[in-house]
Amino acid sequence: MMSDAGSDQMRQGRAGTFYRRDHVKADGRDLFLYGRAPHTGDVREEFSDPISTGSILRKHPLRGTWAIYSPHRQKRTFKPDAAADPLAPARPGAITEIPFDDFELAIFGNKFPSLHPDGPAPMGAEWEEARASGGCEVVVYSPDQSGSLATLSQPRRVLLIEALIERYTAHFAAGAEYVLPFENRGEAVGVTLHHPHGQLYAFPFVPAPQASAAKAFAAGYDLAAERVRWGDDYTVTHAQGVTAFVPPFARFPYETWIAPDVARTGPWAMTAAEIEGLATLLGEVTARYDAMFGEPMPYMMSFQAGPRGNETFQFTVQFYPLHRDKGRVKYLAGVEQTTGVFTVDVDPKLAAKMMREAL
Repeated sequence: MMSDAGSDQMRQGRAGTFYRRDHVKADGRDLFLYGRAPHTGDVREEFSDPISTGSILRKHPLRGTWAIYSPHRQKRTFKPDAAADPLAPARPGAITEIPFDDFELAIFGNKFPSLHPDGPAPMGAEWEEARASGGCEVVVYSPDQSGSLATLSQPRRVLLIEALIERYTAHFAAGAEYVLPFENRGEAVGVTLHHPHGQLYAFPFVPAPQASAAKAFAAGYDLAAERVRWGDDYTVTHAQGVTAFVPPFARFPYETWIAPDVARTGPWAMTAAEIEGLATLLGEVTARYDAMFGEPMPYMMSFQAGPRGNETFQFTVQFYPLHRDKGRVKYLAGVEQTTGVFTVDVDPKLAAKMMREAL
């Protein structure tokens, strides 16, 4: 647990200074308020419900992958109206997750976590099980109930990256093997809370796709050099030493990656200029998606950085959009779900061209 409310700390980030206020919620979860100025204000009413830690990891004997079994998540908040928004600032007649009148950016422990430091030990089942230790956090971009990475200010996007770097550091220090900040956007992806936010999972193992990528990088695959070799046909845009591009091996129509031009293991290794560039492109890629079909694009976005202690991984931010055309969702068909072999409806070179021309 962190210190009580009111402990404001000035932090030195990669791209400048910021402030963090630490608060322990009534139910014991940590809440971190990040801002460009010190956070002031008294704590408002809080709820204190038990937090379930009953998840368990179970391994698939044929696929060799882990699944998290969390029955308590069936009770998680589902599409509340604006008056019951649990990610909004405190207001009369409503109790929210953030018991303050205002904030800039907030991160707190998930009330319905899939992974938790106090996850129970396996019970000796006939199949392979493991403790679902780690952490799950909610990352609230803004007190506003609508908006996106595109509508956030540039300083707020930089603040978001700085906050995530801190959470990477804290979870790695606590023993996490892999940390994944991500955002699910839009009902087509299954979003049940519309307030602009992301999440963060701290895993006690390295998930299979990231383990495979780590193995490829360790064997010498150089994504930064390959991107240059592909040429401008696959490039969307640049900003301060960072590039957005559509990889030739994209699995989703209009899939777009962001990466520093010089290979970095994670955002913690980026320069101040590169963090500014990453912040710019997080907003610009989202804006291009929304402009492409004249409506908000549902997508899955993730920060794909190196596992704990890895020195050869090459960091990317990966966007997987869910529309293949205006009003047409890219559903994962049976062959894709069964084999992992994707059928892609849009050539990546054409997708890059359309992304370039969207704005």
